[in-house]
Amino acid sequence: MKNTPETGIYDAKELGKGKMLILGLQHMFAMFGATILVPILVMGYFKEACGEEITRGLTVAVTLFCAGFGTLFFHLCSKFKVPAFLGSSFAFLGGFATVANLSDGIYAGMAVNDKAAYACGGIVIAGLLYLILAALIKLIGVKRVMRYLPPVVTGPIIICIGLSLAASAIGNASTNWILALIALATIVIFNIWGKGMFRIIPILMGVLVAYIVALILNACGATNPDGSAIFSFAAVKEASWVGLPPFKLCKFDITSILVMAPIALATMMEHIGDISAISATTGKNFLAEPGLHRTLMGDGLATSLAGLIGGPANTTYGENTGVLELSKVYDPRVIRIAAVFAIILSFIPKFSSVISTMPASIIGGVSFMLYGMISAIGVRNVVENKVDLTKSRNLIIAGVIFVCALGFTNGITFTIAGTPITLTALAIAAIAGIVLNAILPGKDYVFSEENAAHIKN
Repeated sequence: MKNTPETGIYDAKELGKGKMLILGLQHMFAMFGATILVPILVMGYFKEACGEEITRGLTVAVTLFCAGFGTLFFHLCSKFKVPAFLGSSFAFLGGFATVANLSDGIYAGMAVNDKAAYACGGIVIAGLLYLILAALIKLIGVKRVMRYLPPVVTGPIIICIGLSLAASAIGNASTNWILALIALATIVIFNIWGKGMFRIIPILMGVLVAYIVALILNACGATNPDGSAIFSFAAVKEASWVGLPPFKLCKFDITSILVMAPIALATMMEHIGDISAISATTGKNFLAEPGLHRTLMGDGLATSLAGLIGGPANTTYGENTGVLELSKVYDPRVIRIAAVFAIILSFIPKFSSVISTMPASIIGGVSFMLYGMISAIGVRNVVENKVDLTKSRNLIIAGVIFVCALGFTNGITFTIAGTPITLTALAIAAIAGIVLNAILPGKDYVFSEENAAHIKN
């Protein structure tokens, strides 16, 4: 497809290598805050439960490597066609907290690094469950699957993906509203009034401008409203310049597997919503080509590989979908550049420590825009596919999805074999929407001939 301002840029090579590198850097910044937050939170769970910190496996360096390598592997599985970045999944945080507090059987008195390794073993199995769904889709065909995933289902789910992240954006921004608003305003200014290259890197400019302002304020003795320091460079001084990420092979036990693996039921539903969002953003149906079975396979195998070496589960990142929408550059090469940056950073402890000093308020300001754009993409998906909301069935489906996604804040927890399992709100919403669409009469969506042309079975 020819590059035009209206359709977006599908071949970033025409921008030149320098601009492509900058665009990749922008995507790396977009995923960085959320991706490194997962190991930071998990380390906190284990320290609170075990009284000691994880030193091998689930660390920031290993997480960055898994995100970068997992993204590249995903692109290989999806025929290098889908501009998706795989970062750390938040859905498994509850599972990590549960494993951290296990104290019976082999877990009694177990060292914290070994406990974390067993949790990662559960993630390996969770990733392999993706392959089962991928095989089913390959066997029955995506056209039949799309009968259960019309725009009246996927549109509201995409909207809820963005809205469900809103509280996170507000929480981070509220640590210092001045810096958050500077980041947000910079993004808006460059996106609306920017010229040339600056117009397609508004996120990166927002991060850089806000970070420079934060450095100036910190040098002048200013603090966050709660009295805490804007920056803390203690970890930067202690970090070395070059070093291998502290990998640790996972371990397997039925208890940790039963805790972690079922969470895949939720993340697979979220994966379908994310791929739908990326498809809506780029104007290409990736559910049909390269196929939902391929994207699920790539996501699942990337998750299993991450767990194998002591990393967190991967998932397609909504933050990077927001960047795609703002920059209008849809070339997957740019995402792969971001993945390479992440891998390089994993071998430079000092540099990754510098980036991890990013104030939460700046991350919040950037998220303000990104999460809102995700929801806007969902609205566009509903509008462009002419979903008729004057029909009761469509209103019912959309309404139930909204209430489930935004109402079940803590998800639904049930017990299997004595182990509590939690379905996230988004997973509940997706399941409810799919079931209602299947059983309610009056379906008015037909998978288009243009999309069907990509389907071989």
